[in-house]
Amino acid sequence: MPELAEVETIARILAKGDIQTPSLIGQKIVGTSVFWKKTVAEPELETFQSAIKNQYVNKISRRGKFLILELDHAFLLYHLRMSGDLKMRFANTAIPLAYPLYAHDHVYLHFESHWHLAFNDTRKFGRLWLTQNPQTILNKLGPEPFDPKLTGTVFFEMLKKHKRQLKPLLLDQSFLAGLGNIYTDEALFQAQLHPKRLSNTLTEEDANRLLRAIRKVLRLGIEHNGASIDWAYKGGGFQNYFQVYQQTDNPCPRCGQPIQRTVIGQRGTHYCAYCQKNY
Repeated sequence: MPELAEVETIARILAKGDIQTPSLIGQKIVGTSVFWKKTVAEPELETFQSAIKNQYVNKISRRGKFLILELDHAFLLYHLRMSGDLKMRFANTAIPLAYPLYAHDHVYLHFESHWHLAFNDTRKFGRLWLTQNPQTILNKLGPEPFDPKLTGTVFFEMLKKHKRQLKPLLLDQSFLAGLGNIYTDEALFQAQLHPKRLSNTLTEEDANRLLRAIRKVLRLGIEHNGASIDWAYKGGGFQNYFQVYQQTDNPCPRCGQPIQRTVIGQRGTHYCAYCQKNY
């Protein structure tokens, strides 16, 4: 699943463009093509297609794992879920399209420039919302990991309020927005905290160390354009820097003991039993 670093990378590329594609900023939407209706979570499909037409993309941002396009009169929110991605495609062709330009392209925004923003999603779990009030969708998210208001002391108080294992708690988007399996495993390893450790047993020093570790691995992920894992997201290089994630039986880079894999809260979890003590 694309996590904070991957979504941030996509947002930056769409906002700035790259050597092959233009910036999305200032592009005028002249139509849409939808090949998997369930991708549009709200509003109704006909309303979505009529309401979004002739609006310009003014700003691109991210909240947690949501990517947000700020239009003239509304906000378009994407959640990539397990396998989603956003790709700019060029085609000087009649719209709406009779068929997708590429396999697994489910929704297109067509621009006046003949560029098209494709929502590509192999497993079809991704969703988008067109709304005038994005907080109706985002209001249950916890704080951003990079929020300057999220100090070590604040994070410590947050952890104390729960008696939950660290791994599932950090994956809970209402607790902290943006983390998934990859960056949670990597951050817990950096902080030398066991994924089953109960959150209310951490000292303030532990909490500060964990927050620093979360920010460190996210910055590294963003620096390397995210991680390319299986078919979910392509283009990043952070997978080359994994310390524990998907490193089962490889030697721990800190102590040399084999990295272990277990299941916590129905999620595969990678850790070093020697370096990450459960106390």
